[in-house]
Amino acid sequence: QVHLVESGGGSVQPGGSLRLSCAASESMFDRWSVSWYRQAPGNQREWVATETPNGNPNYLDSVKGRFTISRDNDVTVHLQMNSLKPEDTATYYCKLNSPLGGYWGQGTQVIVSS
Repeated sequence: QVHLVESGGGSVQPGGSLRLSCAASESMFDRWSVSWYRQAPGNQREWVATETPNGNPNYLDSVKGRFTISRDNDVTVHLQMNSLKPEDTATYYCKLNSPLGGYWGQGTQVIVSS
């Protein structure tokens, strides 16, 4: 059973930045793609970005140019979030896209407010 732990969330003003991290309990990110999702209160969970093992990222249109997904190594993935907007407020989750199923972290909350 792979365990994922997100960190780095917090409260920031519009235009600010945060760097989220996702740490895996074992080496997996070099084998399977990893994604970030987010869920705002009252909304469905929304896909944000995915990075494949060969380093090809994909992004939700509304975050393109502001968010960057990256891998430090095979156990740590980051989501750098710049120029944050109030509509980015949500709980952010990382997900390992394993062929055995998806593994989710517990989430980290991001609040963008003045």
